[in-house]
Amino acid sequence: MISNTEIRNVRCEQRVLEYQLTRKQVKNINLRVKPEGQVFVSASESVPVEFIDNFVKEKQEYIIRALNKYEENRKYVSFAPRQYVSGESFDILGKSLRLKVIQGKQESVTTDGVFIFLTLRNKENQKRKENLMNNWLKEMQTGTFDQISREIYQIFKKYDVEYPIVKVRYMTSRWGSCQPKRGVITLNSKLIEAPRNCIEYVVLHEFTHFIHPNHSKKFYDFVAMLMPDWKERKMELEKRL
Repeated sequence: MISNTEIRNVRCEQRVLEYQLTRKQVKNINLRVKPEGQVFVSASESVPVEFIDNFVKEKQEYIIRALNKYEENRKYVSFAPRQYVSGESFDILGKSLRLKVIQGKQESVTTDGVFIFLTLRNKENQKRKENLMNNWLKEMQTGTFDQISREIYQIFKKYDVEYPIVKVRYMTSRWGSCQPKRGVITLNSKLIEAPRNCIEYVVLHEFTHFIHPNHSKKFYDFVAMLMPDWKERKMELEKRL
C-alpha cells in the first residue's frame, strides 16, 4: 500500500509544532521524535486530521522536551573540537575523506576526492589549521550550493521566479528555509556532508516555496512533478544528517 504524507503545523502553548503525517494501515496513532529534530505521526485514513492535531497538542510537553534534548545533544556533537590531524575524516558530498597534514612553504587545502591535503608551514599551529580548513569548507559550501541553486533555478524561470539571495549558515533542526517575500533562501552548512542529489532536493524544496509558500498538498504535488524521487532523496538525507 502506498502511504500518503503531508506536513502539518499545530499551534501549541509554547510554540508552533511542525510534524509529518503519514497515512497508512495502523491501529493506533503513532508518534516519533527523531534526533534530527523532526516529528513523525502515522495514522489510518479513517482518523480525522483535527483529531490528530489535538493528539499532537496533548503530547506537546513530551515533544518539546524531546526536541530540546536532541538539540542540546546536536550542539555538543557539532561543536566537539576537531584535532586536524592526519587520519581525521570529513564528510564531503556523501563521501568520507581522510585528512593528510603536510608541512610545506605554500599553505593550501586541496582534495583528490579521497584525501584532503592540508599543507601549512607549521604543522603544530592548531589555530592556523582550523582557519585554513574552515575557510576551505566555507568556499566548498558556497560554491557547491551556488552551482546547484543556479541549476535548479533553470526549472523555475518559466514560473516567473526571480533568482533569490542564497545564504549559508549552520542550523540545528532544518536543512533549509525560504523567505518568499524577501527573496531569500538559507541552506544549512551541514548539507555539504550530504550527497549531491540530497542537496538538489533541499534546494528544489525551498525554491518551490516561491510558488507555494506553505507545505500544502499542492506544494508536495508540485515537488513530485519536478522531482518524482524526492521521497527517496529525503529518506537518504534523513539517514545521514
